Amino acid sequence: MTNPTRPSVLFVCVKNAGKSQMAAALMRQACRDAIEVHSAGTRPGSALNAASRGSVERVGGSFEGEFPKAIDAELLRRVDRVVLIGAEAQLAPVEGMRGTIERWTTEEPSLRGIEGDQRMDLIRDDLAARTLELQSDLLAASE
Repeated sequence: MTNPTRPSVLFVCVKNAGKSQMAAALMRQACRDAIEVHSAGTRPGSALNAASRGSVERVGGSFEGEFPKAIDAELLRRVDRVVLIGAEAQLAPVEGMRGTIERWTTEEPSLRGIEGDQRMDLIRDDLAARTLELQSDLLAASE
């Protein structure tokens, strides 16, 4: 459940196994309890992406307690911001939704021949920079 005294965000990708989990973990790591952080998928997978988890752990973040989950309509109505990650995730606003939806189109390093840990770390670093900007926006808006 969201806390009305602090801003909230929901990160969404298709499977909620990799990128949305990475963004959520990185946001939690950066802001601690200042922002309520959630993640979900439009078509949740069955397991977390091990390479994504490893990349986040390499910078001190954690997927602990997380698992792929579907979008909760009540949560969608309550959060201040919804971030769709990648072009594949599609989500229409729901009635009563108070937050805004934005899309982060991330670069895909594999299109440049970059694979493995290096690929995941580049995606992680891109998401980390974006989460820091979002953190600033959300905290400024809540003042």
